[in-house]
This record gives sequence, C-alpha cells and structure tokens, in this order.
Amino acid sequence: MKVRDLIVIVGIIGIVLMMIIPIPTLLIDILLILNISLALTILLVAMNTREALDFSIFPAILLITTLFRLALSVSTTRSILKHAEAGDVIDTFGKWVGGGEVIIGFIVFLILVLVQFIVITKGSERVAEVAARFTLDAMPGKQMSIDADLNSGLINEAQAKERRSKIEREADFYGAMDGASKFVKGDAIATIIILIINLIGGFIVGMAIHGMGFQEAMERFSILTIGDGLVAQIPALLISTSAGLIVTRSASTGNLAEDLTGQMLKFPKMLYVAAGAIAMLGLTPIGILRTWPFAILFAVGAWFMQRTFEKKQEQEELLVEEQEIEEVRSPESVVSLLQVDPIEFEFGYGLIPLADTSQGGDLLDRIIMIRRQCALELGLVVPVIRIRDNIQLKPNEYVIKIKGNTVARGDLLLNHYLAMSPGFEDDSIVGIETMEPAFGLPAIWIDEQMKERAELSGYTVVDPPSVVATHLTEIVKRHAHELIGRQEAKMLIENVKESYPALVEELIPAILTVGDVQKVLAKLLKEKISIRDLVTIFEALADHGSYTKDPDILTEYVRQALSRQITQQYSSEGDTLRVITIGPALEKKIAESVQQSDQGSYIALDPVSTQQVYQRLSDQVSRQIQSGGQPIVLTSPTIRMYLRQIIERTMQDVPVLSYSELEPSIEVQSVGVVNL
Repeated sequence: MKVRDLIVIVGIIGIVLMMIIPIPTLLIDILLILNISLALTILLVAMNTREALDFSIFPAILLITTLFRLALSVSTTRSILKHAEAGDVIDTFGKWVGGGEVIIGFIVFLILVLVQFIVITKGSERVAEVAARFTLDAMPGKQMSIDADLNSGLINEAQAKERRSKIEREADFYGAMDGASKFVKGDAIATIIILIINLIGGFIVGMAIHGMGFQEAMERFSILTIGDGLVAQIPALLISTSAGLIVTRSASTGNLAEDLTGQMLKFPKMLYVAAGAIAMLGLTPIGILRTWPFAILFAVGAWFMQRTFEKKQEQEELLVEEQEIEEVRSPESVVSLLQVDPIEFEFGYGLIPLADTSQGGDLLDRIIMIRRQCALELGLVVPVIRIRDNIQLKPNEYVIKIKGNTVARGDLLLNHYLAMSPGFEDDSIVGIETMEPAFGLPAIWIDEQMKERAELSGYTVVDPPSVVATHLTEIVKRHAHELIGRQEAKMLIENVKESYPALVEELIPAILTVGDVQKVLAKLLKEKISIRDLVTIFEALADHGSYTKDPDILTEYVRQALSRQITQQYSSEGDTLRVITIGPALEKKIAESVQQSDQGSYIALDPVSTQQVYQRLSDQVSRQIQSGGQPIVLTSPTIRMYLRQIIERTMQDVPVLSYSELEPSIEVQSVGVVNL
C-alpha cells in the first residue's frame, strides 16, 4: 500500500477517534488552523477548475470535511464544558470578532449561520438537484448524438468511448452532488444545535462544577461558544461557496478569473453608463467626494478596456486576412474548387423571391417534394440540389446544371401565370407568347386579371414556382442515369443489405462488382424504369450474373424480371396497350447487323437502312401522338436493345419494349408496323 493511501486511511480513522478520545488544546488549535487551510484550498481549487469533472472528487471531500468539522466541534465542546477553555484559536476568535462585546460576536455568528444556511447552502442544494435531473434526462440524447457522430465518421471508436464515459461520469457526479449538498445543510443545523448546547450547558457547568458566578459563567462560556462557532462556521462557509461554484459553472469554458474578466468586462461601453449613474448619485446628499472617484475610476477603466478591445479586434482581423492570404497561396487552396455539384439551380436576381422564404418563396419546400417524388417513382436518392443566384444571368432567367454543365434553361415572369391552350385558341386570352420549358409546348404569360378567364376557357394555368418545379422534376428524371454513380449504388446496396443480407452477400462481390450493378441501374434509369424494387433486380442479377458480365444483356434479364412493373407503367388495368410493332424484315436486318467485340455487342446498320428506320418510325410516332396516344414500340427480345441504340438519340422519350417484358394477361393492339 502506498504512503498516500496510508495517510488518508489514518486521517479518516483519526477523525472518528477525535469524537471519542479527548485531545489537548494545543492539538485542537493546530487542527482548527488545518481546517481553515483545507477549506481555503478547496475554494481556490474550485475557482480554477474549468469543468465540474476536473474536481470530481468534491462530493467525497465534502463528506470528509463535514465529518472533520463535526469531530472538531465535539472535541471543542468537550474541552469547553470540562476545562472552560478550548485553546487560543477559539478564544481569540470569540474576543476579536465581537470586539470584546459578547452580543456583537453572537450577532455576527448568527448572521454567518443564516447566510450559509438560507442563501448559499439552499441555493447550492437546489442547483445540484436540478443539474442532476437535467443531466439524467439529457443522457439518451447525448448517447444518440455520439452514435450519430460515430456512424458518420466524425469520431472514432476510442473518442466515442471517451465521450460515453464522460457522460456517465457527469451523471454520477451531479447525482453525488445532489446528495452531498445535504451534508452542508446538516452541518449548518448541527452548528446551531452545538451553539445552544454550549451556551446552556456552559452556564450550568460553569456555575455547578467550576464554581463561577452567573455573570462570569455567561461571559466566559459565551466567548468560547461564539469563538467555537465562528471557527467552525468560516470553513463551512468556504466549503459551501466551493460547492456553489462547482455546480453553477457547468457552462463555463475557463476558470473563474477568466470567465469574470472575459464576460463581465466584455462590454466596456456599459461601464460608461455605470460611471454616469455614480456621478449623478454624487449630486445627492451623499456627496461628490464619495462618488466621483469611483465614477472616474469606472470611466478610465472603460476607456482602457475599449482601446484594448479595439486593438485585439484589429489583430484578429489582420490574423484572419493573413490566414486567407496563406490559404490562397497554399497549393491545397485550389482543391476545394475541384468539387462539382451533381445538380445546380441558378437564377437571376429577379427570381430571388422564389427562394426567399421571407418574401413567401417556397422553392426549397418544392425541391424537398421533388426529391421525395423521385425516390418514390424512380427509386433514386436525388443528391442535394444546390440553389444559388447568378448575376451573370438575365434577371428572369434560370439554368439547371448537371455536374457543372448546363442542360436546361428557362425564363419566368413573376406575378404572372403560364397558360397552355387545350388544343384550340381563344382570341380573348392575350399575353406574352413563350414556350413551356419542361415539355416545349407553346404557352403564354398572362396576368392575374386574365387568369380566371383562361381557366374558364379550358387553359391549363400554372404559377411560376410550379413551372420551375415541373421543369426541374423532368430534368432530374431525364438525367437520372447520370446521377447514380458507384457511391450512390453502394448506398442503395447497403440499404438492401440491412433487410436481405443473404442476397447481397451472394451477389457482391462473388458474382458482380459494385460497378457492374451501377451500370445496370443506370441503364434502367436511362429508359425511365424505376429501380425501387432492388430486391427483384438483385435476384435477377444473381441468377444470370454467373453466365455473363455484359451490362446490356444483364439489363435485358432485369427488365424481363420487372415485367409486371413495366406493364403497369405503360398500361392501366383493363385497357388495351396500343403499340407500334417492328416488321419481320426489319427485325431480321437488325439481327444480322449485330457485331460482337471484346467490349460487348453493338449494332452496325448501314446508313441508308438507319435513315429509313428513323423516317418510318417517326411517321408512326407522329400518327400515334396525333391520335392522342402514347407511342410505344414493341419488338422481339433479341433485338430490343439494338433498336433502342438506333433511336435513342432522336427519339429518347419513345419507350421500346419487348414481348418478354409484358404480362401475358395484357391485351396488345398493333396500331402500326415499321418495315423496310
């Protein structure tokens, strides 16, 4: 056992023995001085701690010092009653504090007891109780915050463990302080009881045993009792103050001196106000001589503090400027410029009210709904859409960028509405002619007065925020295949793995890599096929991925597995699916033009035949659109992807389906045939 452990054990045993064994007055004097020194040391330590946990042993110290004071009170009471004396320390305190007057000393002692018991002890007890309750209530939230930081990679496992330990220690500390504060309260009550015992018992013992007269006994034992109470109460007051400092400085960032000078003197201009108030107080009968020196002192102090604050602020600004210059000069400063946002929406200054919530703009809320809609319809988690104003654009112009490149633009007229005709024009509807940006339909901008008339005439009337939201939604759907990279595919795979670990573990990386899966998902999104049913997609890839790694062929297998979804996407229940079919001669021509290479298969159709396919398919598509139907091309599974390769540049929005992608229950009607 170490020496310090023996000292602590012997000291605590000695405290207990002091209550039983009489000790000489010289030793009592030494122990009383030691008690005052310990209390003062504890107060200084409490003032210089930055966090409560830096002095986590304080509840135990509170118990030991309280026990020590009570043991001293028992020893001094025994000495006072038995020998009518208790050493020079108590005698000096009894005479010196009261200035030789017993009544004055008694009143001073009573004030000290009341201050400690009613003010400091009561307040510290309440603060400790509330701090303990709030600390326990906040534990679950703090634990969740630590887990979130750990999962996001902001901290490592060791740091998370350290933070959890700190939270547990804080809860234990404030819980212990809540109980330990009762020691101080009990100590104050015990001091009052001991005072009464010493006074009454001293009078009786002094007259009955020591043969003193009433006047002599009252004077002698009153001085000793008051001295004993003061010697015990002053350290108790210091300890109570320490407890109050510990529990009331939970939000401090420095020690007491740093917080006082940093926060109390943070606003030097307020000292000028205080100086003025004190100077005006001197105009009263109090007098200028008593007040103006303090007013001048406050004003001079405020002036020096303001100068110091301004110099410090200038130094901080210079330091910030130097850091910015160093960052610009450093070779790493250009790294941040390499970041390209997946989606950007930029607008001219005239469209700022669309995004400014203080002006009623709800563009941010609409973008949240767009991301939710794309997640439900496409199964894609759309990246965060960066919104910013651009003074290089026209006031009413906006552009949409995908990975830094402009893919769409449009113009808006705020306080107007976009009206699209139902197929016939109404000459009474006048406005500014334009094009609907999302689908390229002819439209006009009309004002508020024309809105009701346009709606009655059958026009589709849309406000500017809805125009932007529709345009942005269509752009996201059209370029969804560009927004899903390996990182996004990895996130989707991890999401499926939580519910279907066996499926994902069999597929990746044993059969396919993340890159292979990403290519298949991108090809599905390119043809506007939702990837929300990832389980079915992964099942198809696991079944056929061991035979081929060609993403085009794997995509065809996945499309066949999603036949129910594709059928419902292009037809309603009970309706006939009207399609444009490919003639046998053209199918044979395309099949014979397929070439094989190390990178996969591709179509090598001669230019004349390609032009004929474009022209005749375009005629059929136009005829289908004019009849009010959606143009859908239906072909055999063997050439579907090659036909798609032929027409995807000119007819990107025309879906190409195969017979294997339709449910057997659906009724199909051919409304046109494309032949060479």
